[in-house]
Amino acid sequence: MIAAVQRVSRASVAVEGELVSEIGEGLLVLLGVSVTDTAGDAAWLAKKIAGLRMFRAPEGEPERSVLEIGGEVLAVSQFTLLGNCRKGRRPSFTRAAPGPEAEALYEEFCARLRELGVPVGTGRFGAMMEVSLVNDGPYTLLVESPGGSTRRGILSASRE
Repeated sequence: MIAAVQRVSRASVAVEGELVSEIGEGLLVLLGVSVTDTAGDAAWLAKKIAGLRMFRAPEGEPERSVLEIGGEVLAVSQFTLLGNCRKGRRPSFTRAAPGPEAEALYEEFCARLRELGVPVGTGRFGAMMEVSLVNDGPYTLLVESPGGSTRRGILSASRE
């Protein structure tokens, strides 16, 4: 699994003009699920993201996690994070998990965050979404689960 994690002041997602979910201070997580990912990757990534020190302490350094500040997460499925752009001009998405498997692991990731005590808003899986955010910083990290073969798999697959 790969996640683009952005520290936000607020974020929301709408589908066809209808607000689906919104959060205040917290993290916007764009989540890509690869063909090799498992429930273990979802659990590991949820724990990692819940504990990432991305928020400022009173001293001004990023020393606090989303849990410590009482923040929220808006999780949006984003298979395009797995796009391989090394050849040609059209990205290849062969490393992205098929819809049913990806949706199950996306839901598992969200459930694991909730189990850790993080309030989670979600997009609508498979829908064309409008994501709005106020990026705080900006502060954005790419986080990969150790068992997934997202970037490494893309790189090795592109050399075959």
